[in-house]
Parts: sequence; C-alpha cells; structure tokens
Amino acid sequence: MEYVTRIVIIGGGPGGYEAALVAAQLGAEVTVVDSDGLGGASVLTDCVPSKTLIATAEVMTTFDSSYEELGIIVADDTPHVDRAARVVGVDLGKVNRRVKRLALAQSHDITASVTRAGARVLRGRGRLEGMQALDGSRKVVVRAADGTEETLTADAVLIATGGHPRELADARPDGERILNWTQVYDLDELPEELIVVGSGVTGAEFAGAYQALGSKVTLVSSRDRVLPGEDPDAAAVLEDVFRRRGMNVMARSRAQSAKRVGDRVEVTLADGRVITGSHCLMAVGAVPNSAGMGLEEAGVRLRDSGHIWTDRVSRTSAPGVYAAGDVTGVFALASVAAMQGRIAMYHFLGDAVAPLNLKTVSSNVFTDPEIATVGHTQADVDAGRIDARVVKLPLLRNPRAKMQGIRDGFVKIFCRPGTEIVVGGVVVAPRASELIHPISLAVDNNLTVEQIANAFTVYPSLSGSIAEVARQLHTRKMGPEA
Repeated sequence: MEYVTRIVIIGGGPGGYEAALVAAQLGAEVTVVDSDGLGGASVLTDCVPSKTLIATAEVMTTFDSSYEELGIIVADDTPHVDRAARVVGVDLGKVNRRVKRLALAQSHDITASVTRAGARVLRGRGRLEGMQALDGSRKVVVRAADGTEETLTADAVLIATGGHPRELADARPDGERILNWTQVYDLDELPEELIVVGSGVTGAEFAGAYQALGSKVTLVSSRDRVLPGEDPDAAAVLEDVFRRRGMNVMARSRAQSAKRVGDRVEVTLADGRVITGSHCLMAVGAVPNSAGMGLEEAGVRLRDSGHIWTDRVSRTSAPGVYAAGDVTGVFALASVAAMQGRIAMYHFLGDAVAPLNLKTVSSNVFTDPEIATVGHTQADVDAGRIDARVVKLPLLRNPRAKMQGIRDGFVKIFCRPGTEIVVGGVVVAPRASELIHPISLAVDNNLTVEQIANAFTVYPSLSGSIAEVARQLHTRKMGPEA
C-alpha cells in the first residue's frame, strides 16, 4: 500500500488555502483547520472588504474632482460643488452590506476550490501538541467551538494563523464609536467626523476612503509624514492630496488615549492636546496570532514581537513545522503569504522550489492616487545599499493623464548604472496596482531600461510614461540621479 503524506494546515488565509491547493495537487492528504472561514482576515475583514469599500470611494473621488473639468453636467437641483452640499452622496449601510456579501461569496468560492481539490476543512482552533515523534510526525489538537477536541497526526504542519489589530491600553475599541479596521463594516451611517489614529498603509487607506465618502477626517500621525514606510516622493504627493481635499493631517502627534464622551470620542495626544470626533478608527498595527498554540513547547522559535521565525523556504526552527503569512512578520501582503505557503509545500513534498525573494515583491497602497512599488527603494539608494540611477517623470506630462484630468502622480524607475538592469520602481497614479506590472516583470527577469524603452506602448496611455522614463534612463548617463 502506497504511503500518503499527511499535511495539516492551521489557518485558512491566503498562506493556508494556497498551500492546501498545492499539497492536494501533489497528492498529499490535506486537512485545513480554520475557525472563521477560508480566506482568513484577508478575505473576511481586511483586504477584500477594505478594497471593496475603497472602490466606492474611488468613484466618488473621480466624480467630485473631475466632472466639471470633463464637461459633465448634473441635471438636478443639487447645489454647485463649491458650496456646502455635495453633488453625490453615499449610503454607507448599503455599501457595507455589499462589502460583507462579496467577502462571504469569496470565502465560499475558496472553500469550494479547496474541497474540490480533495482537502478536508475542519472548523476549530488548532495547536501543536508536544515535540516531534520518533517517526517524524507531529500531533495537532483541534478544538471546536462546542469544546470537543480531535487529534490529528501530520507529517508536516503549516502555521498560517495571521494576525489581529493591535490595541492601545487606553484606547480599546467598543465596536460603536471607537473602532478597529474589522469593525467599520458594521456602521450603517457615515461617520460625520472621523479621527484615524495611525498613518501607515491601513490608516492612510481608510482616511482617504472616508474622506472621499464624505466624512470630515483627521489623520493622527506619530511620524513626520504619512506612510513613513513608503517612497518619500510618493508619500509627499499623497499627503498634499489629502490636505488639498480638506483632510486635517496632524504630523508628529502620538495618540495616548481615546474615550467615549456621550456620542463623541475624545482622543488625547501625548503633548496634552485633545481632539474630538464622532468616531475614531484605531490603525496602529497588528499582532501575530501565535499565542496559545504550543509553538515554543514544540520547538518553534518566536521573535520578540511574537512572529514566527522562518527561513526562505518557510521552515521554522522545529523540524516538520512551516509557517506562512502575517504570523511570520515577513511582509503583510496576501501575495507574499500565498507564496510562502506554496513554497512550504513544494519544499516538504520534494517538488522544485525557489526560495522567497522579497526583492521581486510588488505591493500597492490603495489610496487615491494609488502607490505601487517593486524591488529596491529610494531608501536603499539613499543609504548606499545599492548603486542605482533614478529618473522620476510626473504624470502631468502624460497626454492620457491630461485627457482624464489626472494632476497628481509620477513614474520612477531605478536601474544599475553599468548594466542598466531595472532593480526597482514606483508608480503613483490611479490604478497604479495595474501599471506596476511591467516594472515587476522587468525586475523579476533582469530586463534593461533599453528593453522597456523599445517595447511598444499604446498612445495615448499612462503606461507610456513607463517607457518614457526608461528612455530617459537609457540616454541620461550623467550621475546617480536625474
């Protein structure tokens, strides 16, 4: 009788369900242990819901900012856009019902794909039980919602349990006025005055979205600028756009506490200032879901932050135990989690595998305009970690951008000075998430700027700016930056 490899995956997010699909296709016996629904936070409470909300906000922004310039007439009695009332409004309850409906539909589709591939989905919470057995197997105990337990035997275990919103001791969310990013979809009415605490990717995305939907937004940033981890030129463009659209951006302002006072929320800053609003969204990072799982007792090494240490093929310090996704703290991106999960299964099941290469990862901030990046960054160049030439071209010069009324954004490409191989890029534009792909292909395949410049682009198109930047990099050879 042929032996079948037993795989147990704890967590059904992108890292978990993508690993399940690979393992099942490679002939393993796969069990996915999940407590909330396949897709995980990415599908149910984070990426899919937030981007669905942002899709509505994007339409609002496009209409509010461009309809007059493009010659569109609104034939009703709504006051002019320059006055207090808006031309269009939003029904947030309807928006949020659509958000939840789409998230559940996506989760059901993923579950159907995983079960169709032959994997078993077990509802409950999993934990490792003890060290590796003499035969190399591992025990996973699954506790169901009713308290019953089932013990599974696995030849390999993948931990893909994700993370949850970090909370400040004096700013606990109540789900009504003080919210984390998983709770905003329960709102039936648009917050009149929203205070967003935290100016990282999550904070910036929600601040921009609610501003577009019609809320008066105050963004509290403890750093010098919004999006401190992103390209500084891109962050400067976005902050300028936020301020122009009426957002109150408070830099170098650390929130100390948030409390409800009747139907209002008071946020106290570290310097003693107090700001008030109708609602407060706490976006101050995430905490890995690694506690209470018997990890350290099983030999899995955790970092001080609680994240699981992994190598580039997703192995932990414990034999037979792999990890993927936000619980590893590598990159909080669904695409990276999925790749880590696939790599783990390829590695354990003996298939061809390439180690994770973070320098080919593309990412996007879904603000308006979007900020997409890939490869080496401006920070790498400025710090001397890589020698590269840089050209940045504003979208204002692009004919398609002029036609569409796009004023903000740019394309920036980094290339090596000798070989002219593309090593990174930044696009700030509407749908930058789509425009970054040709640069990602260049980075992944070691293409040169000449190769990009010589490829045909549609005229007129925003992608024409990518070719133009490549042409300038190919012709300008006069120093580290142009």
